[in-house]
Amino acid sequence: MSAQLNGKRVAFLVTDGFEQVELTGPLEALKSSGAVVDVLSEKEGTVRGWNHDKPADEFPVDATFEGAGLDLYDALVLPGGVQNSDTIRIIPAAQKLVKSHDVAGKPLAVICHGAWLLVSSGLVSGKRMTSYKTLQDDIRNAGGTWVDEEVVVDGNLITSRQPDDIPAFNEQLIKALAR
Repeated sequence: MSAQLNGKRVAFLVTDGFEQVELTGPLEALKSSGAVVDVLSEKEGTVRGWNHDKPADEFPVDATFEGAGLDLYDALVLPGGVQNSDTIRIIPAAQKLVKSHDVAGKPLAVICHGAWLLVSSGLVSGKRMTSYKTLQDDIRNAGGTWVDEEVVVDGNLITSRQPDDIPAFNEQLIKALAR
């Protein structure tokens, strides 16, 4: 295990229906680099991941959006999954977390449909970013510049398109946290 992220704490914000590999891939990379990782959701207990359109595994929730300390985390990761992303985007406590991290200049790492939370939180205007291709109109309509690249870094924002891009996404997230 690499110790380059010792002392760093990262939160994954999810609801039921997140794309499972978009949580497990970055989570494993962060843990192997020494980070402490928490799963946050709107409810206590567990959340269920999905493998594209099929229910998959359950994961324990470490804290709720409401109960999470805003200053506790060095970065937030927003996995995609259509069901998850459509649900989380209208949860005020999730919006509050991403807005506070953006104001603090802390890394916000977003993959696939996870960008919907940023759109609904008003954090896309003036940003250059990527996402799953079906979100490009949403991002442009919210004032962002959408590009088709495996990973895009714009200030504290790290975005990726899809599960195939997870290695590049992980590399940029770990680099941002190691600074």
